[in-house]
Amino acid sequence: MTTERTDRPPEPSAPTRRRFLAGAGAAATAGTAAGSLAVWQAGPAVAAPAERAAAKRVAVLGGGVSGLSAAHELAERGYPVTVYEYYDVLGGKARSMDVPGTGEGGRRPLPGEHGFRFFPGFYRNLPDTMRRIPFPGNADGVRGNLRSGTEALFARAGGRPDLHFPLRRATTPPAPGDITPSWIRDQILSVLDLGTRLPAHEAAYFANRLLVHLTSCDARREDEWEKTSWWEFIRAGQMSEEYRAVLGIGQTRNLVATRAEVASTRTVGRVIIEALLLWGLLGRGMDGDADIDRVLNAPTSEAWIDPWAGHLRSLGVEFVTNTQVREVLYADGRVTGVRVLDRDEGTERTITADHYVCALPVEHARTTWGPALRAADPQLARCDALEADWMVGVMFYLRTPTPVVHGHINCLDSPWSVTGIGQAQFWDVRDFPADYGDGRTRDCLSAIISEWDKPGILYGKTARECTKEEVVAECWAQLKDALNDSGRTTLTDDDRLGWFMDPAVTGLGGPDPQNREQLLIHPTGTLYNRPTARTAVPNFFLAGDYVRTDVDLASMEGANESARRAVNALLDADRSDAERCEIWELYRPPEMEPLKRTDELRYRLGLPNTFDLG
Repeated sequence: MTTERTDRPPEPSAPTRRRFLAGAGAAATAGTAAGSLAVWQAGPAVAAPAERAAAKRVAVLGGGVSGLSAAHELAERGYPVTVYEYYDVLGGKARSMDVPGTGEGGRRPLPGEHGFRFFPGFYRNLPDTMRRIPFPGNADGVRGNLRSGTEALFARAGGRPDLHFPLRRATTPPAPGDITPSWIRDQILSVLDLGTRLPAHEAAYFANRLLVHLTSCDARREDEWEKTSWWEFIRAGQMSEEYRAVLGIGQTRNLVATRAEVASTRTVGRVIIEALLLWGLLGRGMDGDADIDRVLNAPTSEAWIDPWAGHLRSLGVEFVTNTQVREVLYADGRVTGVRVLDRDEGTERTITADHYVCALPVEHARTTWGPALRAADPQLARCDALEADWMVGVMFYLRTPTPVVHGHINCLDSPWSVTGIGQAQFWDVRDFPADYGDGRTRDCLSAIISEWDKPGILYGKTARECTKEEVVAECWAQLKDALNDSGRTTLTDDDRLGWFMDPAVTGLGGPDPQNREQLLIHPTGTLYNRPTARTAVPNFFLAGDYVRTDVDLASMEGANESARRAVNALLDADRSDAERCEIWELYRPPEMEPLKRTDELRYRLGLPNTFDLG
């Protein structure tokens, strides 16, 4: 019998940096359409174009989504690229990890992760990159490994009725020109009437507030609403507990790990409410025929990261792993090198290139920028004001298939803002018990804890104050509290075979808990401190989800978009005639543009939005 894992798993074992580079052309493990585990063989290295030898060398600092995206775009344009990554594996927070010691009988170890992957339909930059990653049997590459979630469950505790929504895009969307403020108000009210216990006047008020945001001009959004918290904007403090739980906390802390009391209205309203929900349900501004909610059909590294790395190697990209960036060196108006630590040998050295793309998470990147570099570009110093918070997953391995719903679960009343998804139901190219673990595990209920600073229901302690074992027990209790009275599933302790948490979280239960893999959050005013991909240093560029992008959300889409902007800036600095990276921005409904132009005039005159009743 598989015993419950209560010890902290070590970081996934991997080859040393030298063995990694020596095997750069070797096979990478990935899924196949046939549904059995197989070896995906990276193709032979593509012959370097004639101009590659003369092209300027690029060092990409960081092998997460932004770093790999930048390397991809640069390699396709003939640049020699070397990626330097802290871990022994690529993918950053997006990668999946083996649970050590769990694979038996020729099976792979159980798959773990920092947190489940979610690919909303309004993502368009990242899916474009995924289309260009070859995958056996898929005409559209790795993008073909995406599967649609068709439902969303907002689970309630204490016997309150759950909110259960279908997530299919409208089969008969409104024709162009049919969307009017009154039509939008009616749609919002009809959704709120599906299962909430909101008083009628509160539902009407919320619908009105969304109309205010939808018809606000860009200047009002970037000034007034960027400085206004979502909590204040929707007047949550004066409303019912139902209103606060569903429309305040449920739309912020549970989804992007930021508190409604401080989250920027511009970000919440523009990305979560408009792009994800409203336009997503109408099928506008989407990635082709994509539905709102998409996930991968296998563990992330198998379905995406490993094939990506293999493809980049075939384009000539080199990877130097287990390497920590210590300092970006600056002199005479340029970056002259980067001091790095070889984590295998414990020795430091300086690497050099012609151009440098910093693709580290902001909390790590800013520690590598010295006083001279910061003085050269003041926007680097402003990054010190950007905030990151904890949003960490816990995987529960179950002996019984437990899908709950065909999509994501949001535990609205959970004090730790727990969300989750039953993953095995989407892994249609895998047979979970035959492929993973010891043959008895049939599902992985992947949960994420977004709130680490409120007391739980078991121990009365915050997640940061708990030991790792207490965090797991508390998360499990909150899942049971939300799901076991739903009538859709029953979670039992006997059904749970094991668990996994990202080893980047250390020191829980002690005086100084740490999380190396945090998530950028969006308090009011964040926009003003986010840097552009182009810096004042001509050979230094920024990529990462903290960089100012149109999507304006800490996400894989933001990471990918920022990499495209960094590469375009590099091409401009190089005066290259290579084609620039295409960038897709969030959908702007044409029906709203006349109202936004009216609001722009009102804003200049110091008047409120037409629909703003206070």
